[in-house]
Amino acid sequence: MLKQWGWLSVLVVVADQATKYFAERLLVMHQPVPVTPSFNLLLTYNTGAAFSFLADAGGWQRWFFLGLGLMVSIGLLIWLGRLKPAEKRLAAALALILGGAVGNLIDRIWLGQVIDFIQLYYDRWYWPAFNIADSAITLGAVLLVLDSWRSKKSDPVKNPAKGS
Repeated sequence: MLKQWGWLSVLVVVADQATKYFAERLLVMHQPVPVTPSFNLLLTYNTGAAFSFLADAGGWQRWFFLGLGLMVSIGLLIWLGRLKPAEKRLAAALALILGGAVGNLIDRIWLGQVIDFIQLYYDRWYWPAFNIADSAITLGAVLLVLDSWRSKKSDPVKNPAKGS
C-alpha cells in the first residue's frame, strides 16, 4: 500500500513546505493578514508541539520532537507497507499523518522549530496558529478514528449482533 498511497504523503509534504516558504517570504512575524472573517494568515514559529506544548522548555524539546517525529514516521511507513489493498481508508489516514509528520520534521531539522501561519478565530477566541502539515495530521487522525469505528461495526467477530 505504500506504493499506492505514498503520493499522498509526498503531496502533503510539498504543499506544506511550499506554503511555509511563501508564508516566510510574504508575511511579517505576528502581523495578521485578514483573509476572511475568522481567518487570518499570521506568521509565527513553534518550538514545541501541538498548542505550543513544551515551547519554553529550554531547547531540549527540539531533539525530543525530532526523535519522536522520526520514530512515528518510520512506524507509519512500516504500518502503511503492511496494509492490505482493501484497507483504503486506513491507508489514506496513515499517508496524511505521515506527510504531516514529515512536513513538520523538515522544519525541526532545518529551523529547530515549526512554521505556523494559519489562524482561525471567533470574536476574541483564537485557535493556536497551525499549518498544512498540522491539518493533514488532524484529517488523518479523524479518518483513523472513523476507520476504527467502521471496522468494529462491520467485523462480525467484534460485533456479534451484526454476524450471520
